[in-house]
Amino acid sequence: MSMGTQSNLAETYLAALIAGDTSELNAGFAGEPAVYDPLDGDIKGTAAFERFLVERKAWLAQRGAQLEPVRTTRNDQRTVFEALLHLHLPEKPEKGVEVPIAVVGEHAANGQVSAIRVYHSLWPLFRSHRVRPPLLPLDPNAHVTDVIAKYQAALARDNTDAIVNTFEPDGYFREPAGGEYIYRGHAQLHDFMKSLLDSGGIILEHCTITDDGVACAIEFNAVKFGPHALEPQAGVAVYERGASGLLHGARVYDDVNVEAMAT
Repeated sequence: MSMGTQSNLAETYLAALIAGDTSELNAGFAGEPAVYDPLDGDIKGTAAFERFLVERKAWLAQRGAQLEPVRTTRNDQRTVFEALLHLHLPEKPEKGVEVPIAVVGEHAANGQVSAIRVYHSLWPLFRSHRVRPPLLPLDPNAHVTDVIAKYQAALARDNTDAIVNTFEPDGYFREPAGGEYIYRGHAQLHDFMKSLLDSGGIILEHCTITDDGVACAIEFNAVKFGPHALEPQAGVAVYERGASGLLHGARVYDDVNVEAMAT
């Protein structure tokens, strides 16, 4: 079934959480609710989901949550919705923070979803990371093409110049922490990538590919950083092509801790 431009719970999930719209949230699932959340872990079943909704609505209200949509990427299998979640933390209410956040909805029948997977870093909230185990297995058939494939190959090989050359002259990379952690233009991209890859390339297992022709979202497990094996950690990255066919932007949503090396 093709979803066309029909919206589903992936796009309305965060706004409904903020509003406390339990009827919309419950109606968005084809069966028992299943949510995978960076803060609360796996929430499965109606009773657990309803408890989660009450607690999360209160948490968001206490922090004055406001939502700024960024982009929706959709294919027949799933929808990936990106946004910035603007919050005021209780310990520093005078200073707002933004949390880049991505919601992935796995399509079911009748415009509903079978599961919601939420990705964001905990760094803006707690100034610390938390290892997040894989949500999905490696899919050996999850292949990328064109500039996305060139970027992934260069990332794995620790080839800074090749990575930078996949971006348009004013293209940007945004880290999961958001805020000031954005690097625009080839000079900034080169300095950031050179520092990031100082220990070697990064190996990602691809779990799902959602490509609408302009943007490509990859749900992944980070498994290796340079010579070190990582405790596998879940995330999603969105690569947005510009008119030139090169990357206009790359946005990553994860909490990968490169210090959490497997022994």
